[in-house]
Amino acid sequence: MATTELYTKGACVWVPDPDAVWVSAQLLRDYRPGDQQILIQLTDGTETECPVMPPASLPPLGNPDILEGENDLTALTFLHEPAVLHNLRVRFLDYSSIYTYCGIVLVALNPYEQLAIYGEEVIDAYSGQDMADIEPHIFSVAEDAYRTMIREEKNQSIIISGESGSGKTVSAKFTMRYFAVVGGAAQQTSVEEKVLASNPIMEAIGNAKTTRNDNSSRFGKYIEIGFGHKGDIIGANMRTYLLEKSRVVFQAAEERNYHIFYQLCASEDLPEFRSLKLDSAENFHYTNQGRNIHIPDTDDAVELERTRNAFTILGVQPDQQMEIFHIMAAILHLGNVNIQASGRGGERSYVDAHDRSLAIFAKLLGVEGAQMAQWLCHRRLAVGGEMLVKPMTGQQAIEARDALAKHMYEQLFTWTVQRLNSSLRAHRQQPKSFIGVLDIYGFETFDRNSFEQFCINYANEKLQQQFNRHVFQLEQEEYLREQLPWNRIEFSDNQPCIALIEGQLGLLDLLDEECRMPKGSDENWARKLYDQHLNHSAHFRKPRMSNSAFIVLHFADMVQYECDGFLDKNRDTVFEEPINILRASQSELVAELFQKEPAGEVLPKSSLPNGSLRSGKRAHREHKLTVGFQFRQSLQLLMETLNSTTPHYVRCIKPNDLKQPFLFDPKRAVQQLRACGVLETIRISAAGYPSRWTYEEFFTRYRVLLRGSLSTDDVRRSCQRTLPDLIPDPEQYCFGKTKVFFRAGQVAVLEKLRGDKLHAAGVLIQSWVRGWLQRKQYQKLRWAALILQRYTRGTLARRLAWSLRYTRAALIIQKTYRMLAVRQLYVTIREATIKIQSFIRGTQARRIYRQMLVERAVVFLQARVRGWLARCRFRRIRGAVVFLQCCVRRWAARKELRHLRAEARSVEKYRELNKGMEVKLMQLQLRADQQARESASLRETLQAEREAYSSELEQLRSSLQKLQTQLRENVIATPLITEKQEEERRRAEERHAQEIVHLKQEIEAIRDKRDALEKEKDDLAIHLQEQEKSQQESRQQTVDQADASVRAELEEERRRYQSLLREFTRLEQRYDNLRDMSMFSNNERSRGHRRTDSTVSLEALSPVSTPFSSSPVFPSPEEVRRVSVTSPTDRRPWSAEQPMDVLMENVGVAKDTAEKMKGEDLRHAYDAVRVANKFLETQLLSQRAQWEEEISALRMKLQEARGRGDTAGDAEIKDLAEQVAVRDQECSRLRRELKELKHTVTLRRILSYAGLTMAESQDPSPSPQKNQMLTGLLECRKKDENKLIKNLITDTRVEVGLSLPSGLAAGVLFLCIRQADCSGDQTRVKGLCGATVGGIKNALKKHGNDLDMTAMWLKNAYLLKDLLQQHSPRQDMKGSEELVPLVTDVQESVRAFSDLCIQAYQQLLSISESRLQPIIVPAMLESETIPGLSGSSVKPSSGRKRAASDPRAPAEGASMSAVLRELGALHTALSRQDLPSALLEQAFHHLIYLLAATTLNSLLLRKDMCCWNRGLQIRYNVSLLEEWLRSRSLQTGGAVTALEPLIQVAQLLQMGKKTEADGQAMVKTCNALTNQQIVKILSLYTPQSDTEERVTLNFIRIVQGLLKGRSEGQPPQLLRDVRRVFPVTFPYQPPAPVSAAQLKTPESLKISFLRRI
Repeated sequence: MATTELYTKGACVWVPDPDAVWVSAQLLRDYRPGDQQILIQLTDGTETECPVMPPASLPPLGNPDILEGENDLTALTFLHEPAVLHNLRVRFLDYSSIYTYCGIVLVALNPYEQLAIYGEEVIDAYSGQDMADIEPHIFSVAEDAYRTMIREEKNQSIIISGESGSGKTVSAKFTMRYFAVVGGAAQQTSVEEKVLASNPIMEAIGNAKTTRNDNSSRFGKYIEIGFGHKGDIIGANMRTYLLEKSRVVFQAAEERNYHIFYQLCASEDLPEFRSLKLDSAENFHYTNQGRNIHIPDTDDAVELERTRNAFTILGVQPDQQMEIFHIMAAILHLGNVNIQASGRGGERSYVDAHDRSLAIFAKLLGVEGAQMAQWLCHRRLAVGGEMLVKPMTGQQAIEARDALAKHMYEQLFTWTVQRLNSSLRAHRQQPKSFIGVLDIYGFETFDRNSFEQFCINYANEKLQQQFNRHVFQLEQEEYLREQLPWNRIEFSDNQPCIALIEGQLGLLDLLDEECRMPKGSDENWARKLYDQHLNHSAHFRKPRMSNSAFIVLHFADMVQYECDGFLDKNRDTVFEEPINILRASQSELVAELFQKEPAGEVLPKSSLPNGSLRSGKRAHREHKLTVGFQFRQSLQLLMETLNSTTPHYVRCIKPNDLKQPFLFDPKRAVQQLRACGVLETIRISAAGYPSRWTYEEFFTRYRVLLRGSLSTDDVRRSCQRTLPDLIPDPEQYCFGKTKVFFRAGQVAVLEKLRGDKLHAAGVLIQSWVRGWLQRKQYQKLRWAALILQRYTRGTLARRLAWSLRYTRAALIIQKTYRMLAVRQLYVTIREATIKIQSFIRGTQARRIYRQMLVERAVVFLQARVRGWLARCRFRRIRGAVVFLQCCVRRWAARKELRHLRAEARSVEKYRELNKGMEVKLMQLQLRADQQARESASLRETLQAEREAYSSELEQLRSSLQKLQTQLRENVIATPLITEKQEEERRRAEERHAQEIVHLKQEIEAIRDKRDALEKEKDDLAIHLQEQEKSQQESRQQTVDQADASVRAELEEERRRYQSLLREFTRLEQRYDNLRDMSMFSNNERSRGHRRTDSTVSLEALSPVSTPFSSSPVFPSPEEVRRVSVTSPTDRRPWSAEQPMDVLMENVGVAKDTAEKMKGEDLRHAYDAVRVANKFLETQLLSQRAQWEEEISALRMKLQEARGRGDTAGDAEIKDLAEQVAVRDQECSRLRRELKELKHTVTLRRILSYAGLTMAESQDPSPSPQKNQMLTGLLECRKKDENKLIKNLITDTRVEVGLSLPSGLAAGVLFLCIRQADCSGDQTRVKGLCGATVGGIKNALKKHGNDLDMTAMWLKNAYLLKDLLQQHSPRQDMKGSEELVPLVTDVQESVRAFSDLCIQAYQQLLSISESRLQPIIVPAMLESETIPGLSGSSVKPSSGRKRAASDPRAPAEGASMSAVLRELGALHTALSRQDLPSALLEQAFHHLIYLLAATTLNSLLLRKDMCCWNRGLQIRYNVSLLEEWLRSRSLQTGGAVTALEPLIQVAQLLQMGKKTEADGQAMVKTCNALTNQQIVKILSLYTPQSDTEERVTLNFIRIVQGLLKGRSEGQPPQLLRDVRRVFPVTFPYQPPAPVSAAQLKTPESLKISFLRRI
């Protein structure tokens, strides 16, 4: 089938249009060969006829809808201009994608809007990815260049070109940022920071606002970023080309000068800038010509701050920065110098001597103002060997002033570039390879084109030639690699145009020749051009209406250049006299800028690189180098550099001239596409075999067209055997080594054949299916009729049965109702009779009850009155007794005080000997005396109460006997009640009865009111409860919100702290590396080699203090005061007035040999302490025995009183019992204090503070707590501490460490720390903790890639932290009396171990991340976990891969089993060390989040992964992860929640995408995805078979509208941050007690030198 047969009815074609360039149309009838016209219908419904005289003029065919929005233009079936333009418009407007591949070229459209696609998460997503598998991006080109450089060890270049305002500078900036992030991660140096810091500086001094761009680069630059052997950035170098100097002195309307001038003017109020005498930019001639000094959304003052910070980063000192700003300000003031004309016809000029601008200019540059004023208006000429001074006209003087300003700015620009290069230069080593980033101006054409446009277009001609040859070379290499027979592809070579410009007697040669002529002019040069090239070169023409212009036919367009000003700009003349004045400046920088360069250099790096000095003397030859000559040589050097590297191309396109976001102008786009070579790339590709398929893909896609026996084993042979039957012309395809190649349009032919074949098969299948469906429908109808008949008959039978049952039920109801009526009457009569009886009986009972109430009330009143009288009497007696007791106790206290004073005078000598114990003994004695006095007072109170109780009891008994006697007498004397009294009593009762009835009525009314009030109260209570409930809910909600915010802030603070800790660890690692390097360098420089022991470095790192000196080191008084009752401040020798031996015999202290005591003072101190200890113990024991006897006696008396007493004394007895209980509690507290004092003043504790080792105390009955504290420890001598750290931590082998019990090292170290604390050496305790921290850090560094060892040291650090925290003196010891706290404050050590735990935890995650990162994307997205799922259909694309892409195969073993294996390795390592489950949940939450974020980011950047079957694959892989997490009980720590975005992505790929209901369900389901992510997936969704449909733009708009109403709690972002740091918390778990007997240390640890205590 020929390509012309594709022009059938309904086919899509492209026709030219004057406004839209190309519009889409549809054929209304088939095209037949010989037809002169075709009938088409435009998109607006207009029908028209399009003439097609020859078949070659047929309109271009449109591509299938499935290829719409393809990210690589070369993958289109039909490659032509309208297809390229339409694809770019669809991606730019409909999908908001600004990047598109075109073979090896990245086409970038400027969106004129800030897009969130350049963050660090995007860099991480593109790092390490193949260029062909991911969405187009500037980072993908940078990644491809970086990986190619690493893989092939060859220099690379990224060529970024385009018109002004197309985004070249921004693209170059993001490219450098990518290299800084990717190449700077390994070494962590400041080089990448300096590379990025060069951008603000170059933008300030080299960029300006134009009518097309607010930040247009007015120079070209080529930055070489040097990389070391490890792929890290070690240096950079910058080359600049053709700075637009004319902008310094002139700006067109709506344009600005360079940014630096406006930044200085905006910062004029700064104190350091007051000496510059600056003003608003509107008041300077060099900045106000554009009449618009502001840029929207740009603050020049802030930009200057960024520029100054960049200078600081690059090492430019503040004073040197101020010199630069002085020169910049001087240029501005130079433009305001007023040059006035004088003389006849203005042939002379002068500058006023009092000109303020000139004075400021001279002061800023440190030159003579009068001399500068003289030579601005005069020049020196050499005539006949004599020097003459000639005045200049006013216009000439102004031109000389402007030339000086341009020259000054150019020299400063050149010096700044050199200064940046010296700062960015690699100092440590030479770069192994480099990547060059070329940011150069694109092809330019204006209404008036001059010398600058000529040089720019000349550079673009050279770059286009290099581009064409490179594309052609890649195309031919592909054919050779596939062993194809090929003919040379013709492409448009622009060598004739380049020869016209740079060839012999070309435009530049003639221009330089005319510049050397004494009276050369632009007109003479134009005549020479006409004579030499007119009618001799096809690329040179003369305008019809001008004799001072010429036309050059460039590759992009035809450009007319005006000759006016070419010679002056090429010469770039500056007079020597003002330069000599600047050379003599007092400013060092100004003098340096204009110093003469030594002669003899071919291309001197002088201060005048682009100009010459004109003076009376004969100038050197090097000073006569023209701008054109230097630009040609620098361009030639650039081309040699580019040809020696592998180029990568970025073509920036300006979509519109209005700078409107996402506005596409097809005319401007096509013009730039033609100019930048994109269409030329497509033409070269289309001239050969643009469509390329691997044999496997072709066989899978077109298997339905292949005939005969098909063998999947030999796919190539099957394709070669059957393809000639499908395409008869053998010139339209070719078989390669691994691919089959097709000419343009042949894939569309195959698609049509495949579609026809599938259509016929579909019709046949439909006929069979429809017949089957009709038969099934008939069977269903017949079966339904039978069922209806059966149900109808059953209904009639049931209705008859129901009627019979209804009649029978009515009879039964009547009978029952009549029986119930008679029974109800009987029951009513019976209940009335019973009620009457009950009322009568109740009345009688209530009458009797009222009489009993009256009698009881009388008795109650009598009892109350008598009791009140008795209590009053008792209180009077008790007050007198208390007063008497107070008097007696006061007398006893005074007597006791006199006794104590006497005793105090008698023990004055003892107080002098034991001055340290005096305060404590007095306190204890006072407490004991107080307890004695309280006990005595308690006994007296008890005795007084007992006596009062006895007397009161006797009185009550006598009163009772008197009352009984009177009662008997009254009974005998009372006469009988008369009948009259009886009658009066009866009448009184009747009156009382009437009153009671009346009161009852009132009570009933009151009860009704009470009920109403209670009801109202209940209503109010309910209302109040509801209000309280609502307020409680609102308060709870507020508290929850506040709690959530506080928790979020806490998590954020914890994350920041741990990030800082990670940064500290990284800096510490960097310091160690630098120290090792320094040590290595010192060893290399040393002549001899000296072997040192391995413990030396450990000793240097260990913070353990040095051993004790010969003299003992005593603790401070504050430290001793915490553990001793004696004061060590008085260390005088014992007085000889009372021998110590006598005192020891008196108190019963055994003498000890003094041989172990060294020093008389120590011996006396030892004896004094023993005496004080014995004396204090004896006194406390005696006091305790006395208290116990008193308490037991009081208890016995209390029991006796309880046995003798009755109810009247219960209250007093209870009070006494409570007082006794209080005394018991006080005694218990004193017992505990006694125990603590016993342990505090032990002999071991006292002697250890003195720095000696003594034998254990010979106390015959030590307390259990003391034994626990002093036994079960491990003692490590001072000299063995480094050995302990080395053997136990640093040098532990992997197999030995894994065989140890969990936490063994922590237990051993804690027992050693505890023993050092018991010995009282706090410095040693802290030093041992510090040495442990350092040793574990070294062990972590040594085993930086071992999961098991890292987990082991994490466990030991964690356990040691908990042990120190458990025994910290600041820890609350309630409920754990068996724990003895440490004396040393170890809070700093606990914090150090906590930081060490975080470091080990982060290293553990880093190891797992490094192992998981390469296999996440292949396992989650690319692996075939469900076999045959993705191979069922293949998308009809060309299968064309990137020419420079890395042909890497998928990671070996990258499957879900590998991912689960790595996760299982981490789980095993953590579980083996018995770490808490909360820590495991946090670790796996972090890793699962990393896995989900990396997978989601990759999917959002890969179009081939957004399909239905890939969603099913993702869901299956996620289910494997969920099952794995649940099997290990890790689903509660947030790990399963982290997988929710992936689950919703899988659901999104599998959901319907047609109606609004589908959109609503999608928005409701995907609540874990952001709006941008949902829209991006829908935009990337690509059907993988003909049964699927693309997502329409209308549906995407519907979803976007639904998403606007959804409130998101997180900021809108496309990619997830894979570098997110989850703060870790280590829960405190009190560990079990540790003792030396429980630890089993193997011999392999070599720590037998530890002594058990």
